[in-house]
Parts: sequence; C-alpha cells; structure tokens
Amino acid sequence: MAGESNEDVKAMSFEQALDALEKIVDDLERGDVPLDQSIRIYERGEALKVHCDRLLKAAEDKVEKIRLSRDGKPVGTEPLDAE
Repeated sequence: MAGESNEDVKAMSFEQALDALEKIVDDLERGDVPLDQSIRIYERGEALKVHCDRLLKAAEDKVEKIRLSRDGKPVGTEPLDAE
C-alpha cells in the first residue's frame, strides 16, 4: 500500500528526492502533523531515502580514480574500489 503512493519517487532526480526528504524531515520535526499523516510522510521519507541511496551508489560505481605513474603523471584510470 505505501509503495503504491510512492511510485513517483522512482522518477525523481537525486536533487528532487533530497529536497522532498528535507521537507518531510522539517514537517516531522515541527511536530504539528497529525499522527496518521506523520506515518504516511515517514513512509514516503523511507522511500525517498532508499531512492537517494540507490542513486548515490550508482554514481559511486561510475567514479574512477586516476592512476599516476612513479613521476606523478596520469597514466589511466581504474575503478574506485578495485577488487
């Protein structure tokens, strides 16, 4: 049920999701939101957090670090977390 109301989260950019998550945190911290609405927006916040985490992981996977030669010149790239 909660997932159905949060389907739009998947289409959000990282920045959009983060902005929405920050608004939810502000609303919940104010403490003037009725309990049933607090539960709904908390669930949406969880969906937004998962989405942000997924987008960050995807970005990290694309990051490469520059390999340097002994004299400090770039000679290529390798994955950030070479295994």
